[in-house]
Amino acid sequence: MAGRRAGTPFLLQLSLLLLLHLGGTLGCASVTVGSPIVPLGSAVTASCTIQRDLCRGLEHGKVRISWMLDNKVVAGSQHQGPGGTEVSNLTLPRFNHTQARLWCCVEWNGTKQRVGVAEIRAGYPPAKPLNLSCALNLSDYGLTCQWEQGTDSHLPTSVVLKCTGEPHPLLEGPRAHCSLCCRSKAQAVTGCTPRGGHSHCTVPRRLLQLYRQMEIWVSATNALGTAESEHLCIDPMDVAKLDPPTLQSIQSIPFQTDCIALAWDAAWGTEHMELQCELRYRAPEDPAWALVTGIISRAGSAQHCGFLFGTQYHFQMRCRRSSASALASWSEWSPGRNYTTHEKAPTGKLDAWWHAQPAGTGGRLEVQLRWKAPRQREANGRVLGYRVTLSPRRRGRDPPTICNTTHTQCNFSVPAGTRRIYLSAYNAAGESAPTEVVLLERKGQPLAGLWAVPGDEHSLWVHWEAPLAPVIAYILEWQPVTAEPEHCSTCWQMERDGAATTALIQDGIKPFQRYNISLYPLYEGTVGVPVHTTAYSQQKAPSYAPKLHLKRISKSEAKLGWEPLPVEMQNGFITSYTIFWANSVTDVASATVDPSLSSFVIRGLNPSTLYKVHIMASTAAGGTNGTSLTLVTTVLDDTEIQFLFLTLGLVFVVLMVLLICFQKNERMKEQLWPSVPDPANSSLGKWVPAAVPQEPLQVLAAREPGPAAISTVTVLEGDPGKQPGKEQPALPAAPPALPRPYVRQEGP
Repeated sequence: MAGRRAGTPFLLQLSLLLLLHLGGTLGCASVTVGSPIVPLGSAVTASCTIQRDLCRGLEHGKVRISWMLDNKVVAGSQHQGPGGTEVSNLTLPRFNHTQARLWCCVEWNGTKQRVGVAEIRAGYPPAKPLNLSCALNLSDYGLTCQWEQGTDSHLPTSVVLKCTGEPHPLLEGPRAHCSLCCRSKAQAVTGCTPRGGHSHCTVPRRLLQLYRQMEIWVSATNALGTAESEHLCIDPMDVAKLDPPTLQSIQSIPFQTDCIALAWDAAWGTEHMELQCELRYRAPEDPAWALVTGIISRAGSAQHCGFLFGTQYHFQMRCRRSSASALASWSEWSPGRNYTTHEKAPTGKLDAWWHAQPAGTGGRLEVQLRWKAPRQREANGRVLGYRVTLSPRRRGRDPPTICNTTHTQCNFSVPAGTRRIYLSAYNAAGESAPTEVVLLERKGQPLAGLWAVPGDEHSLWVHWEAPLAPVIAYILEWQPVTAEPEHCSTCWQMERDGAATTALIQDGIKPFQRYNISLYPLYEGTVGVPVHTTAYSQQKAPSYAPKLHLKRISKSEAKLGWEPLPVEMQNGFITSYTIFWANSVTDVASATVDPSLSSFVIRGLNPSTLYKVHIMASTAAGGTNGTSLTLVTTVLDDTEIQFLFLTLGLVFVVLMVLLICFQKNERMKEQLWPSVPDPANSSLGKWVPAAVPQEPLQVLAAREPGPAAISTVTVLEGDPGKQPGKEQPALPAAPPALPRPYVRQEGP
C-alpha cells in the first residue's frame, strides 16, 4: 500500500503530461513575444494565453500561470481573458542574454508544467567591415579581396562582397574611396561569399571588367540591420599582384667609384607592362634597409650611387604597374643577391693616444701608441695593417718603419727628444695619408670637475666642466676596477669637439662592474693633467656580506671587525654597513656604520649574556646579510679584573712584609712564640741509671680500669755546682750502672 501511495503523484503527473500532449500545446497554450530578436539590453514583452477547454485536466479549478527564463523563475501578471481564457503578461526590462528560452508554465497538483515556449535572441547590428583591399591574381585573373570583421554581433550575420560594373560618367582613371566619388547606376551583384566565417573571398573572372573601373564593397546583414564597408573604385588590373622580378647582374661603374649598375628581368607575363619598381639594400651591420624608390623603366636596368667601398651589400627588388593606383599591390621581394663593392685606399685621420716615459738607459723614450680602427666609411675595404714611422713619406720615398702591425696598439722606443711620429693604415688598394701624432708633455690645466651617471646597463654618460683655456679635443679613458690589476688597451675614445662637456661610453661597459674614468684635455702644445672619477652602469645588492670577527669583549661592550669586500663582489658603491644584535629576551637592535670603517663597538650589553650578531652590507640597489656570530659577554670588565688582581697583590705584599717584620723582631717573636726547652738536651735525657732491676711491666686491660699505685719514688740529686740548662764537660769515669725504673705500676 505504501508503494502505491508513493507512486500516485508520479502517475498523476504523467497522465497530465499525456493529456497536454494529446490536446496539443498550440491548442492549449500560446506564447507570443514582442520580437524574437531584440537589441542586447533592451526590454522584452511576452504573453501566455491558456484555453481552459483545450487543456484536459484543467477544465475545472483555478489556473495559475508562471514564467521561467531558461531555469530561472520570473514574475508576471495574470488576468482572465475573453472566452474563459487565462492570460499572463510578462515584461523583462533588460534582456542581457544573447539567447534564451522563455517558458510558460501552469501549476497542477503542486507542480509546474511547461505548456508553451518562445525562443529569444539578442545582439547588436552588424559592425562596419574595415580595411577592404583587393589583389588580382594573374594566373587565373580572379580578384581576391580581404577585410577585417567588426565586433561580434551575437546574431546570425550574412556577409557578401558586392560589385558593380558600370562606372559613373565622370569617373576617369583610378580612384580611392568611391563612397565620395561615384555611385554606379548598374545593379549590384554578389561577387563572392566568404565561407566558414572567413573574411576573404575571390570574385571570379566572369564578373570582372579588366582595364575599367569597378565599385566593390562588403555588406554585412543581420536581423537588426545592415552595414557596409567603404566602397572601392578600382581597375582590377591596377591591383594585379605581379610576380617578383629577377636580379641578373650587379657591377661597379668604373668612373664613378661609389656607384653601381643593376640589371633585372621582369616576371613572365609582365613584359608588356610599364613597371614601377623599388630597390632595397643593406650591409650586414646595418640595422635597417636602405630603400630606392621611383625606378620606372622597361629596359630592366638602373644605376644608384652612394655605396661604401669594399663593403658587401644584399640587394632585393619588387615591382608593380606604373599606372596603378595607390591601392595597388606590390609583388613580393625578389630573391636576394650579394655584391661587394671594390676597394680604394683608406681615407681620413686615425684617432691616436699615447703613453711615453724615459727608458732606463741609452737616452731613449719608451712609447706605447694606441689608435682606433677606421670606420667602414673611411676604411674603404678591409684594413690589412698599420705602419708607424718617424717621418712622413716624401716624393715616393718610404721612411724607416718602427712598427708594422695588424693590431691597434704598438710598443716601441724612439730617441729621446722625439716629438712627432706618423701613423697610417693600408689595405689592398693603397695606404692612407699619415696621421701626425705629437708627443706632448702632460702639464696643462686640469678640468674643474668630472662625474659620470648610468646611460643604461651597457653605457655611461660622462660630464665635465669646461676649462677656461680653449681645448682642441678630449681623451676619455676607462678601466675596470678589479682585485688583480689589468689594463684594457681599447678602453678609450677621443672627443674631437673641444666645446663638448658630455660624452657617452658604450664600448665594453658591463653592469655591476666598477670603472675608473679619466679625462685628459688636449690644449695647443700640451696635454692637461687628468681628472678621475668612478661609476657603475647598474648596481645591485652585494654578492655576500663581510665575515664578522670578535676583536675585544667585556661585560657591557664588544668590538667587532671585518674585512672590506673585494670590489668584484660589491656590485655597486657600498653606502653603509648595518650591525644587528639580539639576545634571547630583548628585541633586535641595530646600528648603521660608515662604509669607510671596518670595526664597530657595541655598547650597553648585559654581563654574562649570549648574543647573536650579524652584519648587512648595502648599496643603492639593496643589501645582503652575512652569517651570524655568537658571543658571550664576561662577568667583569678588564678594569675590574685588574683592580681585583691589584688588591690581592697588595694583600699578599702586606702579609709578606708583616712576616718579615716578625722574623726580625726578637721581642715580638718571644711574645708570640715563647722559647720551650728541648727535653733531648736536658741532663735527665743524658743520665743513665747504674742498674735497672728487671721487673715485669703489667698493663691494665683496656676493659679493666683501676687506680695506678706508685710503689717507689726515686729522688735524683743534681751535682753540686751545676746550673740547670748548662752542660759540664764530661769526665772519664767508670761505665754507668744500668738504670732503675722510677715509676712502677702495680696491679689491683
